[in-house]
Amino acid sequence: MPATSNPAPDPTTTLEAAAAFARQPSDERQRFKLYLKKIGSGEHTSQGLSRSEARDALELMLRGLASPAQIGAFLIAHRIRRPETQELAGMLDLYRDLGPALHTTERAVSFGMPFDGRTRTAPIYPLTSLVLAAAGLPVVLQGGSRMPVKYGVTAMELFASLGLDLLHLPLATVQEGLTQQRLALIHQPDHFPLAERLTEIREDLGKRPPVASLELLWTAHRGPHLLVSGFVHPPTESRAWKALDLTGEEEVITVKGLEGSTDLPISRACITARARGDQIERMILHPRDHGCYDNDVPWLELDSWSQQALAALGGQGPLTTALIWNAGVYLSLAGVQADLERGLAMARNLVNSGAGLTQLQRLIQWRADAS
Repeated sequence: MPATSNPAPDPTTTLEAAAAFARQPSDERQRFKLYLKKIGSGEHTSQGLSRSEARDALELMLRGLASPAQIGAFLIAHRIRRPETQELAGMLDLYRDLGPALHTTERAVSFGMPFDGRTRTAPIYPLTSLVLAAAGLPVVLQGGSRMPVKYGVTAMELFASLGLDLLHLPLATVQEGLTQQRLALIHQPDHFPLAERLTEIREDLGKRPPVASLELLWTAHRGPHLLVSGFVHPPTESRAWKALDLTGEEEVITVKGLEGSTDLPISRACITARARGDQIERMILHPRDHGCYDNDVPWLELDSWSQQALAALGGQGPLTTALIWNAGVYLSLAGVQADLERGLAMARNLVNSGAGLTQLQRLIQWRADAS
């Protein structure tokens, strides 16, 4: 008998079924509607959610228990009125409970930067991470695939262009790499698929939602660490201090870095701050005062970057100054060296000796052995 094919679905029937589903009563959607009313009632009557309410609202979104219309309305309303510190704290609580976890016996450094990547300036953080790892400091990074609305180049792509494929690794293997080679990259599609639910809605909105701020503050690392968080606007920085204090982060560095990242510019003074609880120490770092002043290298494309990056790991090429500056500053801030001058001296030795390149080669071999 000839094979039979399933008839194409009737669009009218499909739309009617979707509408019928949307009309079904749902305790979760009713609860979410209350949260939406709170934050979306207008300039004079809207109010913030409590910490526990914000946690619940985000969980309803991640688990798909709120409707797409509700989720979109919530994210836009929250973007317009800006998330309050206790709301960010509640969302961080959920990410810590549902997201992946990594551990080290040593103090680590965790970098939080925009998941939607870079499009204007050449990233330095993959190279900085390799140099810090070569210095004995465990480094935790996190990101995802190309993310709306910027769709900039990602950490996964950058490492892959250097010959280090970190895609589709089980979390246990990522932990092994952190333990043995002092470097880990949490990849949201692989290790936190619940959080991927919002990616399509982010595309439809065309604007960064508040969860983008959350991605700068959350870390998968458990245990003692220095959390470094990038920011662009001062209000974002002050909210980060307060939210991280509420959630028990003991030591935080905020950085007005390149495109909101933790990459320190070399073309201007670097605005940073160290937060310990409610104690804030503002730090303005001047690359000119330390022989590291130059133009920030623009982003061209992946092939050009990989050539520049490999050269910089050997102390050559246009990214070298930025790498020494970033590695030196973070060696100092993380306490590997007592002050900035010693941090920069250590960074120069590590870069010029090719220690970062050796670290990369070790990671590539570890990855091959883990296959």
